[in-house]
Amino acid sequence: MAYEIPVTQARAELAELINRVVYGGERVVVTRHGKPLVALVSAADLEKLEAEQQQEEQQATSSLSLVHPLPPAAPAEPRRFGIAAEHRSPHTD
Repeated sequence: MAYEIPVTQARAELAELINRVVYGGERVVVTRHGKPLVALVSAADLEKLEAEQQQEEQQATSSLSLVHPLPPAAPAEPRRFGIAAEHRSPHTD
């Protein structure tokens, strides 16, 4: 579970928070008005997250290559209708 701290307090305690993350192995979530803004994680955790994301992207790409191509679409029908009405100039008598 991550430790949550308001942004104003995090600003004042940044050095301590960094130590908690690096040496204590904690994850810190900085909040504003009770809503999460950012998370402080160790560089090792970030590398793991990025590796997992890259692996998921590779799996998605390989899954897409397994999809069979669709049969060719039917040829488009020629347009059956032209202009429905034509503009006529007013009668000049």
